[in-house]
Amino acid sequence: MPTAVLTDRERIAVQAYLRLLHTVRAAFDAAGGPPGAQRPPVVPPGVLAEAERALAAAGLTGNEEEFFRLLQSWCPEP
Repeated sequence: MPTAVLTDRERIAVQAYLRLLHTVRAAFDAAGGPPGAQRPPVVPPGVLAEAERALAAAGLTGNEEEFFRLLQSWCPEP
């Protein structure tokens, strides 16, 4: 399995994306409470802003194909 060597900025972007992903998953899990008590999942704006800033700093804004290639090489599926 090939291993990618990410730059610091790319690594930070991947880590920010993973934090965002885990936050969104947790928000959806929390929204699945008892019937009738549904509320929309809330993602803290700071988590989303962190991911956007990290992508921009890594030069990956608008280049999703490259970003997901980096993500897959750094954090492959089991």
